[in-house]
Amino acid sequence: MEKNPVVITEINEMKKISRKLKKEGKSIGFVPTMGYLHEGHKSLIRCSIKENDITVISIFVNPKQFSPNEDLDKYPRDFERDLEICRKEKVDYVFYPTFEEMYPENFQTYVIVEELTKNLCGAYRKGHFKGVTTVVMKLFNIVNPDNAYFGKKDYQQYKVIQRMVKDLNMDVNVVGCPLIREKDGLALSSRNKYLSEEERKSALSLSKSLFYAKELFKNGERNVENLKKEMSEMILNYPEVKEIQYIEIVNPETLKPKETAEEGDIIALAVYVGNTRLIDNIQL
Repeated sequence: MEKNPVVITEINEMKKISRKLKKEGKSIGFVPTMGYLHEGHKSLIRCSIKENDITVISIFVNPKQFSPNEDLDKYPRDFERDLEICRKEKVDYVFYPTFEEMYPENFQTYVIVEELTKNLCGAYRKGHFKGVTTVVMKLFNIVNPDNAYFGKKDYQQYKVIQRMVKDLNMDVNVVGCPLIREKDGLALSSRNKYLSEEERKSALSLSKSLFYAKELFKNGERNVENLKKEMSEMILNYPEVKEIQYIEIVNPETLKPKETAEEGDIIALAVYVGNTRLIDNIQL
């Protein structure tokens, strides 16, 4: 049976509901999103519903995590569609604040995780993680969840949030959920909507190169430069690939680049297919 989620737009109202639920002894699971929900988001919602009494999802396209030259204005939005998905997935509450509600006039406080944000996407998207950690800290304070669910497609984001929670002694358990792929291997992303049919075919270069590198690793290749070279050559063979922003093999905890690959390491990459920046990763 479908269920109509309660839509909350005000911070004080969300906090009041959260306090009431906690007094009743209910556990709260939380899925923060920027909307335009897909199967990846649904998998997070399902994890939350399975493990908690109440599930809250937030839908907020956070301007603070976009650089001036990024896709804030064209980022896909469809609240009614998202709400329909939440209804079908039996979400209890949808927190849907405005920009003014989240960042009132004269807002000036930010949360910064230092070392973990220096590499990978953090090296190219200046200020991105400062925006992510700030909004997630605010959302955690508003929703007061017991468990919060993040997809490992953005592995760096997941580790950065985990670190923030640990360093600031926050009472929330950060749960990393598996990356979800299309049948052909493409990692699910709201930005896949930007891709033309031809670009969509070239976007498969990311997952194919990752699986290929994993196979090379299984067959004994440990030299990081060799693995990266093989991946680059494969990706650049696809016609719509414009640029490889990075391919890195990193320690899963510190996210520091490795020279010799080991089991458990993460291969992460960011590639421009047409004008769309896509990320993906795999664990060795």
